[in-house]
Amino acid sequence: MSDTSRYETDWLTIPDLVEILDEPLGRVRRLVDEQYLVGSRRDGVFKIPSVFLVDARPLPSLRGTIIVLHDAGFGPDETIDWLLTPEETIGVAPIEALRAGRKSEVRRVAATLA
Repeated sequence: MSDTSRYETDWLTIPDLVEILDEPLGRVRRLVDEQYLVGSRRDGVFKIPSVFLVDARPLPSLRGTIIVLHDAGFGPDETIDWLLTPEETIGVAPIEALRAGRKSEVRRVAATLA
């Protein structure tokens, strides 16, 4: 699927996240390590989609969804791509559904991907 059909988002670097979250670098790295956020190298720099944040915090329903996708064998790039790409069974990009409070539906679909 081409990038043009993906959910539009800005990409944040770790220093961006330190500033936005108002957290020390170690805490921001732990958010990634503990799967509250997922990122990958884009143009040689580790970045996280800004749409994964709400009110300067990680989207609460994101962590469990990342874990479900990880358990299904998805790596970070695949996880990000799935979250940002419209999913036929959901009707929108999974991240859009998560942001709208449709966590159960998104995780149910994600769990079938294994």
